[in-house]
Amino acid sequence: MDVEKTFIDECYLLHPKKYEDNRGYFFESFNNSEFCNLIEGEISFIQDNQSHSKYGVLRGLHYQSGKFAQAKLVRVLNGEILDIVLDLRKHSPTFGKHFSTVLSSQNMVQLYVPKGMAHGFVVLSDSADVFYKVDNVYEPKSEGGILYNDPDLNIDWKINKSDIIINEKDLKLNTWKEYLDK
Repeated sequence: MDVEKTFIDECYLLHPKKYEDNRGYFFESFNNSEFCNLIEGEISFIQDNQSHSKYGVLRGLHYQSGKFAQAKLVRVLNGEILDIVLDLRKHSPTFGKHFSTVLSSQNMVQLYVPKGMAHGFVVLSDSADVFYKVDNVYEPKSEGGILYNDPDLNIDWKINKSDIIINEKDLKLNTWKEYLDK
């Protein structure tokens, strides 16, 4: 596995070493020892999650705070998404900045999202199956979010606004200014 640092500290893209022949392909999607060496840290994932969504579904921007903050390792099993990470760490040089990347079943790239980030994605293909590992349990009282289309963040979701499908809960998330005033 090859690691690519993003401009957000501790946020990485992981490129698998794929072995192909006339039967198909094989790659190791996760090896804890190798992963910890690549990110130069320790992590213990405790839960795997999977979602299936159709074109235009936008999930996010979500985060868990305090002792329930979560790191994630995200990959796409089928389809293509635009994945967004927003740095919420107040002492980070990239606080308030976001990083975006396309994850797909074709490129097989994985995104490591460290604790202290808001995370979301939008489906760019007809549908997508997204799989991600987390290192902490979900706690509803620690859940938060930032409104996906906040003009202060200026995130380009790469699809027409009229194609976005988002749930009511995500439409009521805090704006960036509201988050800062907390």
